[in-house]
Amino acid sequence: MSLERLSAWRVAAVAVAAGVAVGAAGAVLRHSSPWSVGDLMIAGVDTAGPKPRAEVPETRHAFGTVGTGGTGSHEFVVRNTGDAPLTLRRGETSCTCTVSDFDASGGGTPDGKKVVDPGAETKIRVQWKGKPPGGPFRQQATILTDDPRRPELVFVVEGTVVPTWRAVPDLIALPRLSASSGERATADVFTYGPQPPTVTEAVLDDPEFAQSVSLATAPLSAEEIAAETGATGGFRVTVELKPGLPLGPLKRTIRVSFAMPEPLVAEIPIDGTVTGDLVMAGPGWDSSRQALLLGTVSGRTGLRTRVFLTAKGPHRESVRPTVREVVPDSLEVTVGEGSPIGTGGAVRIPIDIVIPPGSRAVNHLCSQQGPAGRIVLDTGHPDTPEFTIPVCLAVGP
Repeated sequence: MSLERLSAWRVAAVAVAAGVAVGAAGAVLRHSSPWSVGDLMIAGVDTAGPKPRAEVPETRHAFGTVGTGGTGSHEFVVRNTGDAPLTLRRGETSCTCTVSDFDASGGGTPDGKKVVDPGAETKIRVQWKGKPPGGPFRQQATILTDDPRRPELVFVVEGTVVPTWRAVPDLIALPRLSASSGERATADVFTYGPQPPTVTEAVLDDPEFAQSVSLATAPLSAEEIAAETGATGGFRVTVELKPGLPLGPLKRTIRVSFAMPEPLVAEIPIDGTVTGDLVMAGPGWDSSRQALLLGTVSGRTGLRTRVFLTAKGPHRESVRPTVREVVPDSLEVTVGEGSPIGTGGAVRIPIDIVIPPGSRAVNHLCSQQGPAGRIVLDTGHPDTPEFTIPVCLAVGP
Protein backbone atom coordinates (compact mmCIF):
# COMPACT_ATOMS: atom_id res chain seq x y z
CA MET A 1 0.00 0.00 0.00
CA SER A 2 1.37 3.45 -0.84
CA LEU A 3 2.26 6.01 1.81
CA GLU A 4 -0.50 8.34 0.60
CA ARG A 5 -3.20 5.62 0.85
CA LEU A 6 -1.93 4.58 4.33
CA SER A 7 -2.18 8.16 5.53
CA ALA A 8 -5.70 8.41 4.18
CA TRP A 9 -6.76 5.26 6.08
CA ARG A 10 -5.28 6.69 9.33
CA VAL A 11 -7.13 9.94 8.89
CA ALA A 12 -10.40 8.08 8.29
CA ALA A 13 -9.91 5.87 11.37
CA VAL A 14 -9.23 8.89 13.57
CA ALA A 15 -12.35 10.59 12.24
CA VAL A 16 -14.52 7.53 12.95
CA ALA A 17 -13.17 7.21 16.49
CA ALA A 18 -13.79 10.88 17.14
CA GLY A 19 -17.31 10.59 15.80
CA VAL A 20 -18.10 7.63 18.08
CA ALA A 21 -16.75 9.47 21.11
CA VAL A 22 -18.78 12.59 20.37
CA GLY A 23 -21.92 10.53 19.78
CA ALA A 24 -21.49 8.63 23.05
CA ALA A 25 -20.97 11.81 24.99
CA GLY A 26 -24.10 13.28 23.47
CA ALA A 27 -26.08 10.18 24.44
CA VAL A 28 -24.86 10.47 28.03
CA LEU A 29 -25.97 14.08 28.22
CA ARG A 30 -29.35 13.32 26.63
CA HIS A 31 -30.09 10.54 29.15
CA SER A 32 -28.80 12.32 32.24
CA SER A 33 -31.36 13.66 34.70
CA PRO A 34 -31.60 17.49 34.95
CA TRP A 35 -30.40 17.42 38.56
CA SER A 36 -27.38 15.33 37.58
CA VAL A 37 -26.17 17.84 34.98
CA GLY A 38 -27.42 21.00 36.67
CA ASP A 39 -23.96 22.34 37.32
CA LEU A 40 -22.84 22.13 33.70
CA MET A 41 -22.36 25.46 31.96
CA ILE A 42 -24.80 25.94 29.07
CA ALA A 43 -23.11 27.35 25.97
CA GLY A 44 -24.06 30.90 25.05
CA VAL A 45 -25.30 31.90 28.53
CA ASP A 46 -23.88 35.07 30.02
CA THR A 47 -22.52 34.22 33.48
CA ALA A 48 -20.93 37.58 34.19
CA GLY A 49 -22.14 39.47 37.23
CA PRO A 50 -24.39 38.30 40.10
CA LYS A 51 -26.35 35.12 39.31
CA PRO A 52 -28.74 32.87 41.26
CA ARG A 53 -27.72 29.30 41.96
CA ALA A 54 -30.33 26.59 42.69
CA GLU A 55 -29.30 23.75 45.01
CA VAL A 56 -31.54 20.88 46.20
CA PRO A 57 -30.62 18.33 48.90
CA GLU A 58 -32.95 15.73 47.31
CA THR A 59 -34.95 15.35 44.13
CA ARG A 60 -36.62 11.98 44.82
CA HIS A 61 -38.95 10.82 47.60
CA ALA A 62 -40.42 7.37 48.20
CA PHE A 63 -43.92 7.56 49.69
CA GLY A 64 -44.09 3.86 50.50
CA THR A 65 -47.80 3.03 50.29
CA VAL A 66 -50.67 5.36 49.44
CA GLY A 67 -54.28 4.23 49.82
CA THR A 68 -56.64 4.34 46.85
CA GLY A 69 -58.33 7.73 46.99
CA GLY A 70 -55.82 8.96 49.58
CA THR A 71 -53.16 11.60 49.02
CA GLY A 72 -49.48 11.81 49.85
CA SER A 73 -47.36 14.93 49.94
CA HIS A 74 -43.70 15.81 50.40
CA GLU A 75 -41.82 19.10 50.70
CA PHE A 76 -38.64 19.46 48.65
CA VAL A 77 -36.17 22.15 49.74
CA VAL A 78 -34.67 24.57 47.18
CA ARG A 79 -31.74 26.74 48.31
CA ASN A 80 -30.27 29.78 46.56
CA THR A 81 -26.50 29.65 47.02
CA GLY A 82 -25.89 32.33 44.40
CA ASP A 83 -25.54 36.10 44.75
CA ALA A 84 -28.79 37.17 43.02
CA PRO A 85 -32.49 36.38 43.70
CA LEU A 86 -33.65 33.00 42.35
CA THR A 87 -37.04 32.90 40.58
CA LEU A 88 -39.02 29.67 40.45
CA ARG A 89 -42.05 28.88 38.27
CA ARG A 90 -44.23 25.81 37.80
CA GLY A 91 -43.37 23.57 34.88
CA GLU A 92 -44.99 20.39 33.57
CA THR A 93 -46.18 17.69 35.94
CA SER A 94 -47.54 14.16 35.61
CA CYS A 95 -51.32 13.91 35.34
CA THR A 96 -51.85 12.96 38.99
CA CYS A 97 -49.06 15.03 40.53
CA THR A 98 -49.60 18.62 41.68
CA VAL A 99 -47.29 21.35 42.96
CA SER A 100 -48.52 23.85 45.55
CA ASP A 101 -47.12 26.81 47.51
CA PHE A 102 -46.89 29.11 44.47
CA ASP A 103 -49.81 31.30 45.48
CA ALA A 104 -49.72 34.18 47.93
CA SER A 105 -50.47 31.96 50.95
CA GLY A 106 -47.42 29.82 50.11
CA GLY A 107 -45.06 32.75 49.65
CA GLY A 108 -45.61 33.17 45.92
CA THR A 109 -46.15 36.30 43.87
CA PRO A 110 -49.47 37.32 42.25
CA ASP A 111 -48.24 35.98 38.90
CA GLY A 112 -47.47 32.52 40.34
CA LYS A 113 -43.75 32.76 41.00
CA LYS A 114 -41.55 32.23 44.04
CA VAL A 115 -38.50 34.41 44.61
CA VAL A 116 -35.71 33.10 46.84
CA ASP A 117 -33.19 35.63 48.09
CA PRO A 118 -29.45 34.81 48.09
CA GLY A 119 -28.59 32.57 51.05
CA ALA A 120 -32.29 31.69 51.65
CA GLU A 121 -34.34 28.60 50.91
CA THR A 122 -37.95 27.70 50.15
CA LYS A 123 -40.08 24.56 50.09
CA ILE A 124 -41.91 23.04 47.14
CA ARG A 125 -44.81 20.79 48.13
CA VAL A 126 -45.53 17.94 45.69
CA GLN A 127 -48.79 16.05 46.19
CA TRP A 128 -49.92 12.78 44.65
CA LYS A 129 -53.30 11.07 44.78
CA GLY A 130 -53.67 7.30 44.71
CA LYS A 131 -55.97 6.08 41.94
CA PRO A 132 -57.33 2.63 41.22
CA PRO A 133 -56.55 -0.09 40.39
CA GLY A 134 -53.35 0.42 42.36
CA GLY A 135 -49.82 -0.88 42.06
CA PRO A 136 -46.44 0.88 41.77
CA PHE A 137 -46.35 4.51 40.64
CA ARG A 138 -43.66 7.02 39.65
CA GLN A 139 -44.63 10.63 38.95
CA GLN A 140 -42.64 13.82 38.48
CA ALA A 141 -43.03 17.59 38.74
CA THR A 142 -40.83 20.14 36.97
CA ILE A 143 -39.87 23.54 38.41
CA LEU A 144 -38.40 26.17 36.07
CA THR A 145 -35.63 28.44 37.39
CA ASP A 146 -33.64 31.43 36.16
CA ASP A 147 -30.37 29.78 37.23
CA PRO A 148 -28.35 29.72 33.98
CA ARG A 149 -26.63 26.52 35.12
CA ARG A 150 -29.84 24.75 36.16
CA PRO A 151 -32.93 25.95 34.27
CA GLU A 152 -35.04 22.97 35.39
CA LEU A 153 -35.52 21.06 38.63
CA VAL A 154 -37.30 17.71 38.30
CA PHE A 155 -38.74 16.22 41.47
CA VAL A 156 -39.82 12.57 41.50
CA VAL A 157 -42.27 10.86 43.87
CA GLU A 158 -42.80 7.11 43.81
CA GLY A 159 -44.38 4.34 45.82
CA THR A 160 -47.22 1.81 45.68
CA VAL A 161 -50.96 2.41 45.63
CA VAL A 162 -52.80 -0.01 47.89
CA PRO A 163 -56.53 -0.28 48.65
CA THR A 164 -57.85 2.19 51.21
CA TRP A 165 -59.37 -0.84 52.92
CA ARG A 166 -59.58 -4.57 52.29
CA ALA A 167 -61.82 -7.18 53.89
CA VAL A 168 -60.48 -10.68 54.60
CA PRO A 169 -62.47 -12.62 53.58
CA ASP A 170 -64.18 -10.27 51.12
CA LEU A 171 -67.32 -12.45 51.28
CA ILE A 172 -68.83 -14.18 54.32
CA ALA A 173 -69.94 -17.53 52.88
CA LEU A 174 -72.40 -19.63 54.89
CA PRO A 175 -73.34 -22.52 52.58
CA ARG A 176 -75.19 -24.53 55.25
CA LEU A 177 -76.70 -22.18 57.80
CA SER A 178 -78.94 -23.93 60.31
CA ALA A 179 -82.20 -22.17 61.13
CA SER A 180 -82.36 -23.87 64.53
CA SER A 181 -78.87 -23.04 65.77
CA GLY A 182 -77.84 -19.82 64.02
CA GLU A 183 -74.25 -18.99 63.08
CA ARG A 184 -71.30 -16.78 63.99
CA ALA A 185 -68.77 -15.44 61.47
CA THR A 186 -66.06 -12.76 61.30
CA ALA A 187 -64.25 -10.67 58.70
CA ASP A 188 -61.14 -8.54 59.22
CA VAL A 189 -61.02 -5.11 57.57
CA PHE A 190 -57.46 -3.85 57.04
CA THR A 191 -56.90 -0.15 56.34
CA TYR A 192 -54.05 1.64 54.57
CA GLY A 193 -53.79 5.25 55.62
CA PRO A 194 -51.90 7.71 57.80
CA GLN A 195 -54.30 7.26 60.71
CA PRO A 196 -56.01 4.22 62.26
CA PRO A 197 -59.72 3.87 61.47
CA THR A 198 -62.48 5.06 63.79
CA VAL A 199 -65.64 2.98 63.36
CA THR A 200 -68.88 4.94 63.70
CA GLU A 201 -71.57 2.45 62.64
CA ALA A 202 -72.16 -1.12 61.47
CA VAL A 203 -75.54 -1.91 59.89
CA LEU A 204 -77.22 -4.45 57.61
CA ASP A 205 -78.67 -3.37 54.27
CA ASP A 206 -82.12 -4.83 55.15
CA PRO A 207 -83.62 -3.19 58.27
CA GLU A 208 -86.26 -5.93 58.66
CA PHE A 209 -83.74 -8.76 58.43
CA ALA A 210 -81.47 -6.85 60.84
CA GLN A 211 -83.72 -7.98 63.69
CA SER A 212 -82.28 -11.49 63.22
CA VAL A 213 -78.65 -10.36 63.13
CA SER A 214 -76.26 -8.88 65.69
CA LEU A 215 -73.20 -6.90 64.51
CA ALA A 216 -70.12 -5.87 66.50
CA THR A 217 -66.71 -4.36 65.69
CA ALA A 218 -63.40 -4.35 67.56
CA PRO A 219 -59.90 -3.04 66.70
CA LEU A 220 -57.35 -5.55 65.44
CA SER A 221 -54.23 -6.13 67.50
CA ALA A 222 -50.86 -4.70 66.47
CA GLU A 223 -49.67 -8.23 65.65
CA GLU A 224 -52.67 -8.90 63.39
CA ILE A 225 -52.15 -5.61 61.53
CA ALA A 226 -48.40 -6.23 61.11
CA ALA A 227 -49.12 -9.61 59.50
CA GLU A 228 -50.95 -7.88 56.61
CA THR A 229 -48.45 -6.29 54.20
CA GLY A 230 -48.81 -2.51 54.03
CA ALA A 231 -51.70 -2.29 56.51
CA THR A 232 -51.61 0.52 59.05
CA GLY A 233 -54.81 -0.25 60.96
CA GLY A 234 -57.89 -2.41 60.99
CA PHE A 235 -60.90 -3.79 62.80
CA ARG A 236 -62.80 -7.05 63.05
CA VAL A 237 -66.48 -7.35 62.14
CA THR A 238 -68.41 -10.08 63.98
CA VAL A 239 -71.86 -11.13 62.74
CA GLU A 240 -74.19 -13.27 64.87
CA LEU A 241 -77.09 -14.84 62.96
CA LYS A 242 -79.78 -15.77 65.46
CA PRO A 243 -81.87 -18.98 65.38
CA GLY A 244 -85.20 -18.81 63.58
CA LEU A 245 -84.00 -17.47 60.23
CA PRO A 246 -86.38 -18.13 57.31
CA LEU A 247 -85.39 -21.07 55.13
CA GLY A 248 -83.89 -20.38 51.72
CA PRO A 249 -81.13 -18.26 50.15
CA LEU A 250 -79.49 -15.60 52.29
CA LYS A 251 -77.93 -12.62 50.48
CA ARG A 252 -77.29 -9.51 52.53
CA THR A 253 -74.58 -6.84 52.87
CA ILE A 254 -72.90 -5.49 56.00
CA ARG A 255 -72.01 -1.80 55.77
CA VAL A 256 -69.42 -0.43 58.21
CA SER A 257 -68.91 3.35 58.33
CA PHE A 258 -65.52 4.55 59.55
CA ALA A 259 -63.23 7.59 59.33
CA MET A 260 -59.50 7.73 58.51
CA PRO A 261 -59.94 10.76 58.85
CA GLU A 262 -62.06 11.03 55.67
CA PRO A 263 -65.38 9.13 55.93
CA LEU A 264 -65.41 5.71 54.25
CA VAL A 265 -67.79 2.73 54.03
CA ALA A 266 -66.67 -0.89 53.92
CA GLU A 267 -69.20 -3.30 52.38
CA ILE A 268 -68.99 -7.03 53.16
CA PRO A 269 -71.52 -9.34 51.46
CA ILE A 270 -73.10 -12.33 53.23
CA ASP A 271 -74.00 -15.26 50.98
CA GLY A 272 -75.51 -18.47 52.27
CA THR A 273 -78.45 -20.82 52.52
CA VAL A 274 -80.62 -21.37 55.58
CA THR A 275 -81.38 -25.08 55.69
CA GLY A 276 -82.73 -25.91 59.13
CA ASP A 277 -83.03 -29.56 60.22
CA LEU A 278 -84.77 -30.50 56.97
CA VAL A 279 -82.64 -30.52 53.82
CA MET A 280 -83.59 -31.39 50.24
CA ALA A 281 -81.27 -33.19 47.79
CA GLY A 282 -81.49 -35.16 44.58
CA PRO A 283 -81.66 -34.77 40.76
CA GLY A 284 -82.96 -31.33 39.77
CA TRP A 285 -82.65 -29.79 43.23
CA ASP A 286 -80.99 -26.34 43.05
CA SER A 287 -79.64 -25.47 46.49
CA SER A 288 -78.87 -21.86 45.51
CA ARG A 289 -82.47 -21.23 44.47
CA GLN A 290 -83.94 -23.71 46.95
CA ALA A 291 -86.21 -25.10 44.25
CA LEU A 292 -86.77 -28.30 42.28
CA LEU A 293 -86.02 -27.60 38.61
CA LEU A 294 -87.85 -30.09 36.39
CA GLY A 295 -87.84 -27.94 33.25
CA THR A 296 -90.20 -28.57 30.32
CA VAL A 297 -91.76 -32.04 30.23
CA SER A 298 -93.55 -33.65 27.28
CA GLY A 299 -97.17 -34.33 28.10
CA ARG A 300 -97.04 -37.47 25.92
CA THR A 301 -94.25 -39.22 27.82
CA GLY A 302 -94.44 -37.63 31.26
CA LEU A 303 -91.66 -37.78 33.88
CA ARG A 304 -90.63 -39.77 36.91
CA THR A 305 -87.97 -38.62 39.41
CA ARG A 306 -86.98 -39.13 43.02
CA VAL A 307 -85.64 -36.61 45.52
CA PHE A 308 -84.75 -36.99 49.19
CA LEU A 309 -85.69 -35.09 52.33
CA THR A 310 -83.00 -35.43 55.00
CA ALA A 311 -83.95 -34.87 58.63
CA LYS A 312 -81.26 -34.18 61.21
CA GLY A 313 -81.12 -32.88 64.75
CA PRO A 314 -82.80 -34.20 67.91
CA HIS A 315 -86.26 -34.48 66.28
CA ARG A 316 -85.20 -36.45 63.18
CA GLU A 317 -87.04 -39.63 64.23
CA SER A 318 -90.32 -37.74 64.58
CA VAL A 319 -90.34 -36.57 60.97
CA ARG A 320 -93.11 -38.44 59.08
CA PRO A 321 -93.96 -36.26 56.03
CA THR A 322 -97.41 -36.38 54.47
CA VAL A 323 -98.55 -34.53 51.35
CA ARG A 324 -100.94 -31.67 52.04
CA GLU A 325 -100.98 -29.85 48.66
CA VAL A 326 -99.50 -30.06 45.16
CA VAL A 327 -99.49 -27.50 42.33
CA PRO A 328 -100.14 -28.35 39.56
CA ASP A 329 -102.61 -30.99 40.62
CA SER A 330 -101.38 -33.35 37.89
CA LEU A 331 -98.28 -34.06 40.00
CA GLU A 332 -98.36 -37.40 41.77
CA VAL A 333 -96.24 -37.33 44.95
CA THR A 334 -95.47 -40.36 47.10
CA VAL A 335 -93.45 -40.21 50.34
CA GLY A 336 -91.50 -43.36 51.24
CA GLU A 337 -90.16 -44.70 54.54
CA GLY A 338 -87.14 -42.98 56.07
CA SER A 339 -83.88 -44.80 56.74
CA PRO A 340 -80.87 -43.82 58.92
CA ILE A 341 -77.74 -42.44 57.23
CA GLY A 342 -74.37 -43.64 58.46
CA THR A 343 -74.30 -43.81 62.25
CA GLY A 344 -77.88 -42.61 62.48
CA GLY A 345 -77.26 -38.90 62.90
CA ALA A 346 -79.71 -38.20 60.06
CA VAL A 347 -82.71 -39.85 58.40
CA ARG A 348 -83.18 -39.84 54.63
CA ILE A 349 -86.74 -39.95 53.29
CA PRO A 350 -87.41 -40.65 49.57
CA ILE A 351 -90.05 -38.65 47.71
CA ASP A 352 -91.20 -39.93 44.31
CA ILE A 353 -92.61 -37.35 41.89
CA VAL A 354 -94.49 -38.42 38.77
CA ILE A 355 -95.96 -36.44 35.88
CA PRO A 356 -98.18 -39.04 34.19
CA PRO A 357 -98.36 -39.33 30.40
CA GLY A 358 -101.33 -37.39 29.06
CA SER A 359 -101.04 -34.59 31.65
CA ARG A 360 -102.51 -31.28 30.54
CA ALA A 361 -100.27 -28.36 29.54
CA VAL A 362 -99.21 -26.01 32.36
CA ASN A 363 -96.56 -23.33 32.92
CA HIS A 364 -94.91 -23.15 36.34
CA LEU A 365 -91.34 -22.33 35.26
CA CYS A 366 -90.78 -19.92 38.16
CA SER A 367 -91.11 -16.83 35.95
CA GLN A 368 -93.36 -13.80 35.92
CA GLN A 369 -95.61 -15.51 33.38
CA GLY A 370 -95.43 -18.89 35.11
CA PRO A 371 -95.26 -18.77 38.94
CA ALA A 372 -93.65 -21.71 40.69
CA GLY A 373 -95.55 -24.87 41.45
CA ARG A 374 -95.21 -26.43 44.90
CA ILE A 375 -95.34 -29.51 47.04
CA VAL A 376 -96.42 -28.78 50.61
CA LEU A 377 -95.61 -31.37 53.28
CA ASP A 378 -96.73 -31.73 56.87
CA THR A 379 -93.52 -32.94 58.49
CA GLY A 380 -94.22 -33.75 62.13
CA HIS A 381 -91.13 -31.72 63.11
CA PRO A 382 -91.94 -29.49 66.13
CA ASP A 383 -89.88 -26.52 64.82
CA THR A 384 -90.67 -26.93 61.10
CA PRO A 385 -94.16 -28.46 60.96
CA GLU A 386 -94.62 -27.40 57.32
CA PHE A 387 -92.10 -27.78 54.51
CA THR A 388 -92.69 -26.37 51.03
CA ILE A 389 -90.78 -27.58 47.96
CA PRO A 390 -90.96 -24.99 45.12
CA VAL A 391 -91.24 -26.75 41.75
CA CYS A 392 -90.22 -25.14 38.45
CA LEU A 393 -91.75 -27.03 35.53
CA ALA A 394 -93.85 -26.76 32.41
CA VAL A 395 -95.84 -29.49 30.72
CA GLY A 396 -95.98 -29.17 26.96
CA PRO A 397 -97.50 -31.16 24.11
